[in-house]
Amino acid sequence: MSKAVQFDSYGGIDVLEVRDVPRPVPGAGEVLVEVKAAGINPSEAVIRSGALHHMFPATFPSGQGSDFAGIVAELGPGVSGVAVGDEVIGFSMRRSSHAEYVTVPANQLTPRPAKVPWEVAGSLFVAGVTAYAAVRAVQLVPGNTVVIAGAVGGVGSIAVQLARRAGATVLGIAGPSNDVWLTAHGAVAVNYGDDLPARLRAAAKSGHIDALLDFFGGGYVAMAIEDLRLPPEKVDT
Repeated sequence: MSKAVQFDSYGGIDVLEVRDVPRPVPGAGEVLVEVKAAGINPSEAVIRSGALHHMFPATFPSGQGSDFAGIVAELGPGVSGVAVGDEVIGFSMRRSSHAEYVTVPANQLTPRPAKVPWEVAGSLFVAGVTAYAAVRAVQLVPGNTVVIAGAVGGVGSIAVQLARRAGATVLGIAGPSNDVWLTAHGAVAVNYGDDLPARLRAAAKSGHIDALLDFFGGGYVAMAIEDLRLPPEKVDT
């Protein structure tokens, strides 16, 4: 037996219970991972509340959690490229990572870099993949200037680093308390507030902005289209 977090009805954190469950058995192409750390994303909490029942209906008892990091404990039939004892970062489509053990397809795992602490690795997959997809969607090239709203959030902080790695100048929208972090990571800090479009243009080296990534909401997409005059394909959320 092993332990897992489950719930039998929609609600807040009070519906969650830690239960004894059978230790999962990996099927063909799957890997059993002993979980060392697991994260939870805002969308998963919304799913648990029942607000997204029309899109992601739960089958009770339901588990919780998508992100995780851990050590490979067992291989299912047909798995290659992964070995027992490997330290990995992963993602569960079954929302079942808040458990001592989780089974996932081998292609939903990636090696854990030795310098990434377990608690960071356990919350990295969803935010990291989201940031990677957004940066890739706007096709940044060296010399571009990109605005990132929510630049110090879970997704935004990764997107800042990926955009810099792509050779772009990053204008990071955040509050003043985050200026030091943004500067340390090679971004230009631009505080949210009045006259933001004009201040963004002034912060851009050439006065030209090529793309905007919005990880906050609240009108930044409209600002990108209407004020910064960006084509839709250069705006992503």
